[in-house]
Amino acid sequence: MYKHMFKIFGAIFLISLTIQAQNYNDAIRLGFPGLGSNARALGMGNAFNALSDDASASYFNPAGFGLLKKMELSGGLSFTNFDNTTTFFGKETQDNTTNTSLNRISFALPFPTYQGSLVFGLSYHNSKDLTSIIKFDGFNSGTNSKIQSLLGTNIPYDLFLTDENFNTIINGNLNQSGNILNSGGIDNWTFSGAIEVQKNFFVGGNLTVVNGTFESNNDYYEDDTRNIYQGETAVNEPQTTDFKTFYLNNILKWDIGGWNAKLGFLYQMEDIARFGATVQFPKTFAINEEFIVNGSSEFGTGQTYSLDAQYYSDKVSYDITTPFELNGAFAVNLKGIIISAEATYIDYSELKFKNPDGLTESYISEANKEIKDILRPVINYNIGFEYTVPTIGLRIRGGYLVQPSAFEDDASDFNHKYLTGGLGFLANGTIGIDVAYAYGWWKDIGDNYDSNVSRTFQDIKTHNVMLTTTYRF
Repeated sequence: MYKHMFKIFGAIFLISLTIQAQNYNDAIRLGFPGLGSNARALGMGNAFNALSDDASASYFNPAGFGLLKKMELSGGLSFTNFDNTTTFFGKETQDNTTNTSLNRISFALPFPTYQGSLVFGLSYHNSKDLTSIIKFDGFNSGTNSKIQSLLGTNIPYDLFLTDENFNTIINGNLNQSGNILNSGGIDNWTFSGAIEVQKNFFVGGNLTVVNGTFESNNDYYEDDTRNIYQGETAVNEPQTTDFKTFYLNNILKWDIGGWNAKLGFLYQMEDIARFGATVQFPKTFAINEEFIVNGSSEFGTGQTYSLDAQYYSDKVSYDITTPFELNGAFAVNLKGIIISAEATYIDYSELKFKNPDGLTESYISEANKEIKDILRPVINYNIGFEYTVPTIGLRIRGGYLVQPSAFEDDASDFNHKYLTGGLGFLANGTIGIDVAYAYGWWKDIGDNYDSNVSRTFQDIKTHNVMLTTTYRF
C-alpha cells in the first residue's frame, strides 16, 4: 500500500504543527490574573491591597507585612468547580470539572526595632488554578471540516483520507464533537520584606520563584452520520470505502518555571483609613513544552488507520513575559464596617514571547505582532466590605470584582465577573478561621479550525470555595 512509503513526511508537518501551538491564548493563560489564596481577601472581592495585614501580603501588597506585630503561620485549601455550557450549531452540551488543592502556607516574622517595624515573610501560594473544560457536539452543514483544514499537512494523507495528490472527497456535512480538558496551576515561592520608613508609612517588596504545570488534552471527532461519503477516500484503496470517523487528539504539556518581583507602598491614617499602591514588575515564565498528536480514521469496511505519534510529537521551549501591573487601593473603617476598593491597570498588548528554542525567530516575531494587534489595556476593579459583629468577633464579608477580557473587540459579556462572600472568626487575636465563596460568570468562544466556521459559544460558571486558617504567636 502506497501510504507506508510516505510516513516519514509526517515529520515535516511536525514543525509547523508545533509552532501553531504557541499563540496569544498561551500568553493570556499566564498573564490573566487568578483569584489568589486568601479566604478573607476573596470574601471581600480581593479588594485587599490597602489592607494586607496578614501573611497573604506576599500576594497582595508586601508593604502590609509592616503592619504585623506578631509571628504568623497560616495555610489554606481551595476548591474549584468549572462549569461550561457550550452551544455548537444550535445544540447545547454541558460539562464540568473540579479541583481541590493546598493553596497556601505562609510565615511572617517581625523583628524587634527601636521604632517602626521590620518584618520578613516566606510563603508558598498558588496564584492561579488553570482548571477548565469544554465539551461540544453538533452537525456542521457547511462545506468545511478539520480534515479539509489539514490538507496542507500529512495527517489526512497518513489516515487514508486523501489520494496521492492530497485531494479528498470529503466536503463538509459532518457531525463534529469533542472535548478539551485543562488542568494545572501556577505555584509561587515568595520571600518578602517590609519596613516602616516613617510613622504609618510602609514600604515592602518581594521576590518570587515560580513553578507549575499545565496540561491540555483535546479530543476531536468528525463523523459521517448521514452516510454521505460511500466511495473510496483513497483512490484504488477499496478498504477506504464508506468513511465513518476521523479522530484527532492533541496533548499539550507545560513545565513552568520563572520569577517575578513586586514593590508595595501602604499608608495608614490612624484607625480610619489605609491607602495602598503596588507595582508588579513583568513576570517571566520559562516554558518547556511537549506537544503530542494522535489520530485515527475508521471506515465501514472495518479498516482503521492510526497516526504514528513519534512523527507528530516534539519538545520546544520559550519564555513568556507579562506586562507591568499598576494597582491603587484604599480602605476606610466606618464604625466597625471596613469598605475597600482598588483598581489595577494591565496592558495585555505588552505580553511577549521570547528566547525560543525549537521555534523560529520569525514565528515569535509574528506571534508578538498579533498580540499587539488584537489585545488591549484594561482596568480591573475590586470592591468589598467586612463587618465585625461586636463582642463575638464574627466577621461578615462581601465583594465584587471584574477582570475585563484581554481582547480588543470583546463585549462586556466576555469580562470575568465574580460575586463573593465570606465569614471569619478570630479568637483572642490568636487563631483565625476564614471561609469564602466566589461565584464567577462570563462568556467565551473557540474555533476548532479557521475562523467562525466551527465555533463554540461558551457560557461559563465557576464556583470557588476557599478556607484559610491563621495562628499568631
